[in-house]
Amino acid sequence: MPGVIPNQQLEQMIARGEITAEPSVDGAQIQPASLDLRLGNIAYRVRASFLAGHSAKVANRLEEFEMHRVDLTQGAVLEKGAVYVVPLMEHLALPEGISAVANAKSSTGRLDLLTRTITDGGTEFDRIGAGYHGPLYAEICPRSFSVLVRPGMRLNQIRFGSGSTALSDTDLRALHARTPLVDGEAVIDDGLGFSVDLKLKDTTLVGYRAKPHTGVIDLDRIGHYAPAEYWEEVHTENGQIILDPGAFYILVSREAVTIPPEYAAEMAPYLAMVGEFRVHYAGFFDPGFGYDAAGGAGSRGVLEVRCHEAPFVLEHGQVVGRLVYEKMSEAPTQLYGAGIASNYQGQGLKLSKHFKAP
Repeated sequence: MPGVIPNQQLEQMIARGEITAEPSVDGAQIQPASLDLRLGNIAYRVRASFLAGHSAKVANRLEEFEMHRVDLTQGAVLEKGAVYVVPLMEHLALPEGISAVANAKSSTGRLDLLTRTITDGGTEFDRIGAGYHGPLYAEICPRSFSVLVRPGMRLNQIRFGSGSTALSDTDLRALHARTPLVDGEAVIDDGLGFSVDLKLKDTTLVGYRAKPHTGVIDLDRIGHYAPAEYWEEVHTENGQIILDPGAFYILVSREAVTIPPEYAAEMAPYLAMVGEFRVHYAGFFDPGFGYDAAGGAGSRGVLEVRCHEAPFVLEHGQVVGRLVYEKMSEAPTQLYGAGIASNYQGQGLKLSKHFKAP
């Protein structure tokens, strides 16, 4: 059946050798609708970001762009502003008809750690064509903070599917009528629109802005770092903030979102013309995100916002992105937040898991 492949089918793909790895795939990598990918032992510092291009291999392009190699086996720092390519432990031998999409994990995006997947013969980031046989690589560019990484760390994830998976607006409206997807009016136009909340209850705090000169973040340290050493608080009393060019912000959606068990979702930009900023680098929402069979209130979406060329006024309730819902080929046997390590179920405005609770 066409759709996004759930966890039980991912296990079958691994058993058939369509997904292989050295060392073997760990069961903890398997999420309800995706597979976490692991860093290998070497990072290549390169002069610039690149794609392999038609019929070319990433390994050959590395010979062209490599500056030096970084051994990750004892842990190594990836410097802010530099570009690295890291071979991943996973390798694909996809059957015809099965394609894949990759994206940064939530914690990766919340650190402004631009992480994209590249492949042999690839002409797009994070898009892997049906029937692909070959290695996977992560391109990593720390934008706000230098980070300490080690082999086996999971910065990005991959989702597999067949056929047409995205719901039309008509189907999305019907789904919302059966199972409310947001706690309020649903703005459905090429996906489910979501807006920014700049009037949080009982506080003027509406977000965080990354500080420009900070220490290194060890990605293995959970709940370790003091937010004030890395982030400036963003306050407003009138539901309005001005985004500074080049700055990175953590904000939160006004809507509480629900992803029913038979569906997944990907966050996408709303429209280029809504403003000089980009929202959300980490875009997968697993089945069960914000879902409660008894009728829960959903979970907010955290917005990772980078302002581009000019200062831009962002106002409460402004639509900044959309969720594209996708049907699963069958319901997963494991849902987000139900018995697995799901860090952001029921979240509000929240930094990555590496920081202490404010």
